[in-house]
Amino acid sequence: MTQADALKDVLPRLVVYYQTHHDKSDKPISILPLLQPGISVSHVILAAIHINEDPNAITLNDHAPDHQRNSTLWSELSTLQACEVKVMGMLGGAAKGSYARLDGSDKQFEQYYVPLRDFVRQRNFDGLDLCVEEKMSLSGILRLIDRLKSDFGQDFIISLAPVAAAMLDPTKNLSGFSYMDLEAARGSDIAWYNMQFYCGWGDISNTHMYDFMVQMGWNPEKLVVGMKASQIWRSYVLGVL
Repeated sequence: MTQADALKDVLPRLVVYYQTHHDKSDKPISILPLLQPGISVSHVILAAIHINEDPNAITLNDHAPDHQRNSTLWSELSTLQACEVKVMGMLGGAAKGSYARLDGSDKQFEQYYVPLRDFVRQRNFDGLDLCVEEKMSLSGILRLIDRLKSDFGQDFIISLAPVAAAMLDPTKNLSGFSYMDLEAARGSDIAWYNMQFYCGWGDISNTHMYDFMVQMGWNPEKLVVGMKASQIWRSYVLGVL
């Protein structure tokens, strides 16, 4: 059974990114309200994990993951998992460097990958969201996906977070590689794509862009329409979320 087949029973899929963990007074912002009746969140993605120059100095946003300020966060994420919400980590994002460090020689890859693997294992993530917003080779992302599947098994969820335009045109892309080529090579190992329909990379005022993706051959069960919270109140949610 492929990963995509195994995840069909969680459709429709409602994914929430959780990156702002504290308010301006440094008080923790609880994620537990997502457990209220009627919300039905299926996946929470904790952002953002960064691989730094020192391989053993992984950070969650600007602090070490085990910093005291994150103690409430880890406790609440465990509560979500106990309530059958899948908790994933997001690697990368706007801060560059994580994927460049994973895209070097085999020796360099091992140097930076192993601490990441150990962190994912320590925190019992259900998967990783690979948000590649810097140039990376196709062979580099394939190596990373292959290693994650080898180390964590078929049930480990792997998603990617391309800008929406990249699903239609490989040249309108922040990642360097073609998502069409990636899907052809490792589609069975990728659960879905969290497409960024914001910051000028996609238009969700109508379904035209999404419809064109499906016409091009993308599987609608693997297309999650990503919106900022400020967009949601004035937009409707497509049935594939």
